[in-house]
Amino acid sequence: MRPLSKDIREKIVNTYEEGNTSIRKVAERFRVSKNTVQKLVKQKRETGNINPQKAKGGKPSQLTGWEKEVTRMVEEHSDYTLSEYCELWEDRGGVRLSESAMCRFLGKLKLTRKKRQNGTEK
Repeated sequence: MRPLSKDIREKIVNTYEEGNTSIRKVAERFRVSKNTVQKLVKQKRETGNINPQKAKGGKPSQLTGWEKEVTRMVEEHSDYTLSEYCELWEDRGGVRLSESAMCRFLGKLKLTRKKRQNGTEK
């Protein structure tokens, strides 16, 4: 979800700081959550600004640091499906991965290949 515009952030904080309304009423008026109003007011008080903060990122892949091994695995078994790669990886390293996790990691390494169901290249 995209962050609120700076204009809306300013309106929310200014409305609350005028002092004649509650956080809950400000949230209802601007159709945001109560936590959003609290976060913006706290951010303004602590930092002096209400700019959106940078995204902190997600959880790293279990395959991070194993790029060479994964590349070698794909080179050795270029006709495998995602399911077969996951099984092979589990056999080799004891780490079980979902097909989607394997697919995302292969995509980051630019090792994706379109395959037909019968194993021939598309």
